[in-house]
Amino acid sequence: GLSRAGDDGWASASTLGTLGAGVLLLAGFVAWELRAAQPMLPLHMFRNLSFSAGNATGFLMSGTIFAAAFLVAQYMQFGLGYSPLETGLRLLPWTGTPLFIAPAAGFLSDRFGRRPALFTGMLLQGTGLMWFAVLAASRVSYGELVAPLIIAGIGISMALPIAPTVVVSSVPAREMGKASGVNSTLQRFGAAFAIAIAAAVFASHGQIGTPAAFVAGFQPALIAVASLSLLGAVTALGVQSRPKAMPLPAVVDATRAA
Repeated sequence: GLSRAGDDGWASASTLGTLGAGVLLLAGFVAWELRAAQPMLPLHMFRNLSFSAGNATGFLMSGTIFAAAFLVAQYMQFGLGYSPLETGLRLLPWTGTPLFIAPAAGFLSDRFGRRPALFTGMLLQGTGLMWFAVLAASRVSYGELVAPLIIAGIGISMALPIAPTVVVSSVPAREMGKASGVNSTLQRFGAAFAIAIAAAVFASHGQIGTPAAFVAGFQPALIAVASLSLLGAVTALGVQSRPKAMPLPAVVDATRAA
């Protein structure tokens, strides 16, 4: 439905029909899971604020990075005229940053807590992408874009390893597998959701033709995507900064037996 909106319009039968069908199917899935004896998705896990906030942040984090990569790679080619190889090389200050920053994310998380580290990461990613969108023009120099790319890269490098850790550590050990599956699925959905939103915003403001026409759609689309990351910084405030100590199943069984 979101993908069709850009071409067919928000009021079209195809858009409203697919969006409505999606809502009904989601409601049906929730109703089924609530009644299932062994649910694939135990909905009671979402009563845990840290679990819900971590998944919401992961959804927005994944959506932001995938949609931003989708937009920025095309901007470099259609807006600035670089080849695919030249584009890849020029994106290294952004895409290569996790190689250096991500290993330190665990230390930062342990030292200052998961909440401030995740909040800062999402905030930096959103700020860097917003700055990139403001600077974007068909004649902007590449050198001006390096700083926002690095800031966005540092941000995603901090958030990537922390968001899933928050989710799986917020549930008992016996539910960690399902919690990990929920997190992974929501991140995939986040990517599809954000790319559809970006495409719809782009189509309503610009088109692929001339560099100026492309930039006219690219800037509002990237601003919308950057806003998702800033929203993710807000949801990150709901995660538990320090994990609770959870007894291992074997210890619990031994205690009950005693």
